[in-house]
Amino acid sequence: MKKALIGFLILLLAGCAAESSAEKDQDGIDGGNVNTEEESEEPDVNDSEDKEQDVNDAEDANQDSEEEPVGVPEITYTVNPANWTLKMEAETDEKVVLLTIDDAPDKHALEMAQKLKDLDVPAIFFVNGHFMDTDDEKDIVKEIYEMGFAIGNHTMSHANLKNSSEEKQRHEIVALSEEIEAVTGVAPRFFRAPFGINTEFSKKLMEEQGMLFMNWTYGYDWEKEYQTSEGIADIMVNTPLLTDGAILLMHDRDWTNEALVDIVKGLQAKGYTFVHPEQIVE
Repeated sequence: MKKALIGFLILLLAGCAAESSAEKDQDGIDGGNVNTEEESEEPDVNDSEDKEQDVNDAEDANQDSEEEPVGVPEITYTVNPANWTLKMEAETDEKVVLLTIDDAPDKHALEMAQKLKDLDVPAIFFVNGHFMDTDDEKDIVKEIYEMGFAIGNHTMSHANLKNSSEEKQRHEIVALSEEIEAVTGVAPRFFRAPFGINTEFSKKLMEEQGMLFMNWTYGYDWEKEYQTSEGIADIMVNTPLLTDGAILLMHDRDWTNEALVDIVKGLQAKGYTFVHPEQIVE
């Protein structure tokens, strides 16, 4: 009887121990699940930094897009061959002129370009092949181009195209265009014939080359009476030929270089602004 009672007590105690162990195991599983959920809800530090960087990048992009673009005005002009002026389709009270400088880079083209850049005034520099046949001269043309000025074609040797064979005309024009493109990386858009004399053949070449004729409204610096800085500055600003859209012809000359700033300021004093070559379309 005693043995049976002792056995019963042993079984009862074993059952209680097993139930306590099971409850502990269950608590351990639940606790693990809770910890896992808490870890998954806690933001990862690296993810947070990446998101913050994305926000900053987006804000920078928005700020960049809101900045006013700096470039060429949207107004465009066409060349009127009847009087060699620039014509704008829309009506405006603004008066404009275009500055062009021939026979570059003879002596002063780079200095003239720097003066115009300092004044924030655009221009076309028409170059001759015989003035860019050395590495130094080519470097000058490249520097003028990189300063933001257009480089135009003024033939290889400044030959009168009217007195030249078609073969020579092709060489005078096409060879120089290729030379300009090799130096600047861009083919010239504008062509000016020496003495303003074009031929039917040169006109066909212009179409083939995709260039625009660019003669002039007026110019004086090759005339003896205007070969002083005072004389050329006065006539370029006060000539009766000055008109809205005028294409001004100047050259790489001592007196023109000396007068260039006075010419620009004199035109500005009369209310003129300056057309950028990229505003000129066909």
